[in-house]
Amino acid sequence: MTSLYFVRHAQPDHSSGSDSSFVLTEEGMKDRYYVSELFKDIRLDKACSSPYQRSLLTITPAALEHGLEIITDTRLREREHGAGGNSSPEMFRKRWEDMSFHEPGGESLLDTQKRNISAVSEILESCAEMNVLVGTHGTALSTIINYYDNSFGFNEFMRIIDLMPWIIRLDFDGTEYKGRQELGYIKKEYHGKNKTERKMSDDIQP
Repeated sequence: MTSLYFVRHAQPDHSSGSDSSFVLTEEGMKDRYYVSELFKDIRLDKACSSPYQRSLLTITPAALEHGLEIITDTRLREREHGAGGNSSPEMFRKRWEDMSFHEPGGESLLDTQKRNISAVSEILESCAEMNVLVGTHGTALSTIINYYDNSFGFNEFMRIIDLMPWIIRLDFDGTEYKGRQELGYIKKEYHGKNKTERKMSDDIQP
């Protein structure tokens, strides 16, 4: 069995630069250690990540504790968005109802999914029987899950939009998807800073 442990980044500081260079808020920097604590008793064999700073920063403590170098892959980056692309639930719904749709200057969910799945497929081929830590993003990860389980759509995306970080395991037999388990999350306001809920699964398997 190969297990991919996806970590949606902790809360980003949207005032800190461009989409690729956002760092984490002060709360987000603290919440990285929630991630490393979750992985304390789980064997990790490899670490991969989007090159975006918020993803790298989120998984760095866990990777260091396991003695792992983080390998970045640009295909794992977040959806490229145009003006107004992340402005409303109506826009989110429109994209999920037509995954080929994109706002001007933005990227469709289908294109986001294709490049992320290309990276995931290579990880599965090269990391058979391993546990792999993957630093990712909310929309990118949602399209990955949707590829393997198309019941994951708009409603499921809206449920996780405030979960930062969000940690989930996808299990594979070779390249065959076998299922997933949510391991933990911290709930935040999408553009806010208030911690409102924290959860760790009672049934985390190493």
